[in-house]
Amino acid sequence: MSEIGLAPSLDDIARIAEIAFESLPPEFRRLTGEVIFRVDDFAEQTVLDDLEIEDPFDLTGLYQGVDLAARGGLGPAAEPSRVFLYRRPILDEWAAHGEITLEELVAHVLVHEIGHHFGLSDAAMHAIEASAGDGA
Repeated sequence: MSEIGLAPSLDDIARIAEIAFESLPPEFRRLTGEVIFRVDDFAEQTVLDDLEIEDPFDLTGLYQGVDLAARGGLGPAAEPSRVFLYRRPILDEWAAHGEITLEELVAHVLVHEIGHHFGLSDAAMHAIEASAGDGA
């Protein structure tokens, strides 16, 4: 982590995300394929505008690309899929929710965005998380 008293850097968050990804089941990682992971402080303004998000702290992560369910076998190759993690909103959420570790939050955001890569909606992922939380 960063020096004492300093917030975790972009590199720190990237290392946490890398460790979180490597701790996922091998089959999940294999199915993820060649997704590019990137950590930025905030989403670009054009992204926020496209998503109609006014406060950049409201977006902790983003999946950009064609999800696996929507890809066809023919036609031009799709652009590489990308998962963005946004450091400042993640740190803000972490500070607001003291009951979880930064590592848990980064892993949560990472897995959520990878879920979009698999074609899952936010509603579907929330239902999966709720059933997992209930021990189902």
